[in-house]
Amino acid sequence: MSKSIQDRVIEIIAEQAVLEPSDVTMDSTLEDLGIDSLGLVESIFAIEEEFDISVPFNANEPNESDFDISSVSSIVAGIEKLVKEQHG
Repeated sequence: MSKSIQDRVIEIIAEQAVLEPSDVTMDSTLEDLGIDSLGLVESIFAIEEEFDISVPFNANEPNESDFDISSVSSIVAGIEKLVKEQHG
């Protein structure tokens, strides 16, 4: 059985944070997990590659992006939406 988008996103974020996926909850923020701006950019690149999507994220102005990175659940929701839009 293939992993859900949620599971795959959590694995990518956990890898960036050098944590076990079980340590990453949907309520976690990237700050909670110790992911800095470089880790965030690496996570976004890994997510784009994993799902073959383009994430509308500007690393220079993360708060100006149309992509909500406030928590793991918002990132998962955003990725699910992008996968639907870009792969219909």
